[in-house]
Amino acid sequence: MIKAFAADTAKGELKPFEYEVGELGSQEVEIEVHYCGVCHSDISMLDNEWGMTQYPFVPGHEVAGLIKQVGAEVNHLKVGDRVGLGWQSGYCNHCENCMSGDHNLCGTAEMTIVGRHGGFADHVRAQASSVVKLPDDIHMADAGPLFCGGVTVYNPMKQFDLKPTAKVAVIGIGGLGHMALQFLNSWGCEVTAFTSTEEKRKEAIALGAHKTLNSRDEGELKGAAGSFDMIISTVNVSLNWEAYINTLKAKGRLHFVGAVLEPIQVGVFPLMMGQRSISASPVGSPSTISQMLEFTARHQIKPQVELFQKDQINDAINHVREGKARYRAVIQFKATSDNSA
Repeated sequence: MIKAFAADTAKGELKPFEYEVGELGSQEVEIEVHYCGVCHSDISMLDNEWGMTQYPFVPGHEVAGLIKQVGAEVNHLKVGDRVGLGWQSGYCNHCENCMSGDHNLCGTAEMTIVGRHGGFADHVRAQASSVVKLPDDIHMADAGPLFCGGVTVYNPMKQFDLKPTAKVAVIGIGGLGHMALQFLNSWGCEVTAFTSTEEKRKEAIALGAHKTLNSRDEGELKGAAGSFDMIISTVNVSLNWEAYINTLKAKGRLHFVGAVLEPIQVGVFPLMMGQRSISASPVGSPSTISQMLEFTARHQIKPQVELFQKDQINDAINHVREGKARYRAVIQFKATSDNSA
């Protein structure tokens, strides 16, 4: 019996919920949840914004905890290992994408909170291939957000072979953007943050931005024409994308990791004449997550987290829903003796 927190309806309050689990699959592991981050995707699923939520709904896909059980065919993880689980919890492991190491692009990948119960619980199960060990230097309280928000902004850096000499800008200094600034700075890039307030400007500089641009000042945007090799957009709202495209260098790239639901309206000529690109990517594969964790530990990168206890779970949800998190809310589900850095 797994004890969890679930909502019965869209936008409903999370309440204690129990469900039975059968025998552990031969390729599965069971994780004792110590911490779980609250991602905006949890809110979108809770509210059924994407039209695919099944109730009762147990959110939670930024899990950090300990392995409690391993299936008979699992040999790379053992009971007691410190691990994390992100947005994806299983793959076919035989399609072209999986065989190429791009498990995150598997056409039949299982999502941790889509059609199954997530990590707002005392335990959660997943296919062992989707679970990644934590380096000793990463504390479990910091780990959860790395498995979704962290790898989401790290993934395009790897996929497009971003050079350390690149000039990169970030749109949206929030849950994803504040980690992107740290990654890019440690990568060696010249980092610019698009901000709209003095408070965010100071925070962006402290997080690793070398420069800031006022996103509400048309003059500043025009003055930055031809400046950036890449812009990473972490927001989920529509903006004047052509204004941002004009700040790209020739062969520059506007890359989306925030799920903008409205169609993107851009002209072809600004892209064509500068041979610029628009792209997007989801979370990363387990191998990319593992690489990201090593990079994070080496450079002592940490998401800024606000810790909530499990009896404050609805407070944490509302904190994120109202855009008050600075910058990631994390729920502690179990008292832990984790003494990692």
